[in-house]
Amino acid sequence: MDTGQILREFDAIARARDWQSLHSPKNLAMALAVEVAELGRHLQWRTDGDIEQLLAEPESEARAAMASELADIQMYLLKLSSVMGVDLEAAVAGKITENRRRFLPAETGRGD
Repeated sequence: MDTGQILREFDAIARARDWQSLHSPKNLAMALAVEVAELGRHLQWRTDGDIEQLLAEPESEARAAMASELADIQMYLLKLSSVMGVDLEAAVAGKITENRRRFLPAETGRGD
């Protein structure tokens, strides 16, 4: 799905449930934080090896649950950027340019 389609689907549910008035930047940022925390719940207290093993099982319930949380995160992030009037693709491109300027070449600042 592209960004426009994701937002249209997100908004269709919001309209059907009369949730549009709740989609303020503050509420969307808080919902996004909750979804990130829900993803973290699946990872908390597990070793990197445990997580790697979970992710290697394509049909596992844990993997499906994490994928669902990632989908929620993407939807809330896209809606938040839309409500705030931020072109997320342009913002990401700008941030990558800034990171390249700050952190490359890597040999000049290893470990910083």
